[in-house]
Amino acid sequence: MPVIYNQDIDDHTILAVWKIEEGEEELLSGLQLKQHELDFLDTLSKGKRLLQWLSTRFLLRTMLNTSEYIDCRLDEHGKPYLVNSPYSISLSHSYDYAAVMIGKDKGVGVDIELIKPKIHRIQQKFLNEPELAQPGVKNNTAVLYACWCIKEAVYKWYGKKGLEFRQHIHIQPFMLEDHGSVTVLVDLPTGTQTLTVCYFNTIPGYMLGYVVA
Repeated sequence: MPVIYNQDIDDHTILAVWKIEEGEEELLSGLQLKQHELDFLDTLSKGKRLLQWLSTRFLLRTMLNTSEYIDCRLDEHGKPYLVNSPYSISLSHSYDYAAVMIGKDKGVGVDIELIKPKIHRIQQKFLNEPELAQPGVKNNTAVLYACWCIKEAVYKWYGKKGLEFRQHIHIQPFMLEDHGSVTVLVDLPTGTQTLTVCYFNTIPGYMLGYVVA
């Protein structure tokens, strides 16, 4: 299993990225799936989506360094969690890569995306006017993907329905770097929260964003 990125974000949080090269049988042989998970797999078409689902679970098992069964489920909002575990988790995948983030004492959110020009067609759906007015945003594909991954990571961190990208998540001005951080204001029912969200594109052709809070 080629883990191409493995980083301790802090003493209680780890992030890993894996390049998906194994086939279905090889991935299945390394997992201990129960009937409800096998039933779910039957709903997935053979191909990339199935491999992506299996790969995030395989990477999760590798990061937790256990041979025991890992009970990973989705709550009522669709956020993944580990049953009877102190860890919070976030899962993401895009084409040939999977990303998993695990936190012990804080919430986490991660998103990985293949960079493609089509994002220019939807930029106004996830960026508000002040964000679009920032220098170098509209015409820069990498910046747009950084913004998307940042907002998606925040959305996964929050983990509840009702959080809108344009309306509730506000990215403050930043200059794109290979590995940088951005201040983000998030309008939550409890008030506005300030987060520091990190991003990087050290994997050729991909962008990744993550948050710990």
